[in-house]
Amino acid sequence: MKLSARNQFKGKIVDIQKGAVNGIVKIDIGGGNVMSATISMNAIQELGLEIGKEAYAVVKATSVMVGIDD
Repeated sequence: MKLSARNQFKGKIVDIQKGAVNGIVKIDIGGGNVMSATISMNAIQELGLEIGKEAYAVVKATSVMVGIDD
């Protein structure tokens, strides 16, 4: 797999919360860090995502928000 995105994190799927249309996939990327993504149930099925399988979390920088405590 080759992508232009530079923010790619390989890890293991630790949870999939299935909904009617979308699901939340959680990927353990190591160091106590877990990333989650909301994707369509169709994508979950097409990719064959299952708990315990390896997957990549790919972050598009324009979709990342930054916040601070008040």
